[in-house]
Amino acid sequence: MTQKKTHRAGFVSILGRPNAGKSTLLNALLGSKLAIVAPRPQTTRTAIQGVLTEPGAQIVFVDTPGIHKSTTLLNKRMMDEVRASADADVVLFLVDAFARTTPEDAEAVDLVRKTGKPALAVFNKIDKLQKHKLLALIERYKEMHEFAAYIPISALKGDGVDVLRREILARLPEGPDLYPKDYFTDQPERFLAAETIREKALRLTRQEVPHAVAVIVDQWEDTPTLLRIAATIYVERTGQKTILIGAGGAMLKKIGTQARQELETRMRKKVFLQTFVKVRPHWRDDPEFLTASDWRGMAGM
Repeated sequence: MTQKKTHRAGFVSILGRPNAGKSTLLNALLGSKLAIVAPRPQTTRTAIQGVLTEPGAQIVFVDTPGIHKSTTLLNKRMMDEVRASADADVVLFLVDAFARTTPEDAEAVDLVRKTGKPALAVFNKIDKLQKHKLLALIERYKEMHEFAAYIPISALKGDGVDVLRREILARLPEGPDLYPKDYFTDQPERFLAAETIREKALRLTRQEVPHAVAVIVDQWEDTPTLLRIAATIYVERTGQKTILIGAGGAMLKKIGTQARQELETRMRKKVFLQTFVKVRPHWRDDPEFLTASDWRGMAGM
């Protein structure tokens, strides 16, 4: 008698401190780009689902904002996203192996401990770290919490990602697919377009701009051959607007060009993109604006 093969399916939350590389890891696990990535803390502002479906398994990864202290309404909502996403079948706690350990790291581990879920300690950016320092770091985290496994990786280079995927699968519950096989993410295309524009703004502008940048898609006209998008980049101060526009509009043009090129690859069609910049003081504490700029608002939920 042929034994029926086991099928596994479940949710896997990616938690960690800001700038640990959670979005880079999500993209590596999925094998394609979903989450935006920028060398700035707190680039991810909302929980993002990415679904990996393969023979015998379906893994629903949830990328989350970095665990941090809340100062604005935006920050508080980000931490609400983290706590809501922590209720998963498996939790990945991602550590920047190259960063200095702080008391905030222990507080973040405490959040993982309180989930009561199987948790894997994942040490990222190991390509930058000497082996004896990595071993010392692993021992430090063993003292904080008894993780189910301790896995060194480089999300950027892909080192150790296959090992991590196997460790995840071993801990997922048996069950059928949670979503259709062609389902990839819960994020609407309008939001992904807004995030792509924000990513280019973060990558191309100075340090003082990133936290103050939000993007809302104002117009979306999709035809079989052409996608027309009009989007507004919001900042909090006039000086930030000046930086984003640049001399003679050069910076805004560069942001728009890079975003359009990536969107054409993602959408597989020609994209006509118009971008504008507006000042909206204190938008990070404006509940109405935060709702409009959230993916649920763009999805009409």
